[in-house]
Formats: sequence, structure tokens, C-alpha cells
Amino acid sequence: MVFQPLSPNLFRKRDNASGASVVAIDNKIEQAMDLVKNHLMYAVREEVEILKEQIRELVEKNSQLERENTLLKTLASPEQLEKFQSRLSPEEPAPESPQAPEAPDGSSV
Repeated sequence: MVFQPLSPNLFRKRDNASGASVVAIDNKIEQAMDLVKNHLMYAVREEVEILKEQIRELVEKNSQLERENTLLKTLASPEQLEKFQSRLSPEEPAPESPQAPEAPDGSSV
């Protein structure tokens, strides 16, 4: 068997082949990263929409409860309001006591 030295062209072909392989791998990695990024963005957008809907529902519920609270305060007698305020813990601020509507004869309703 005769040993023939390797030609420099053979090394160049290997370098080119490995260079193309590296570029192909880089492209695959980039595609995978884009796919992951797109998936995450979709999931985040979906979650944001869910949270926006929950916020809308909570704001609506809060408004309803505030209206009910105001109505109950106006309908409660001063004695009931005083009793309620005495039950509040010291760290909670006492709710404003609304003025009870007066009857035409000057007495409280």
C-alpha cells in the first residue's frame, strides 16, 4: 500500500463542510428560539386577556358593592351605624356616617 500525502484541498473541503454544518445548526437554533418566543408571546397575550377580563369583573363587583354599602348606610339608623362602628377593629378606619334623611316634621327617619 502506498501512502499518499493529503492534499490541502481536502482540508478546505472539510472546513467548508463543517462551516456549513455550523451555519445549519445555528439556523436550526435560531428557528427553535423563534418558535419558543412566539409560543411564549401567545401564552402571555392569552394570560393578559384573561387578567383584563378578571379586572373588569372585579371593578364591576366593587362598584356594585359600593352602591349597596352607600344604600345601607343611608337606610341605617344612627344607632345601627354606631353599633357597627364599635365592632370595627381599631386599625380599620371607621366608615363615614351619612346624615340620616330628615322627615318633614324635623325628626330623623
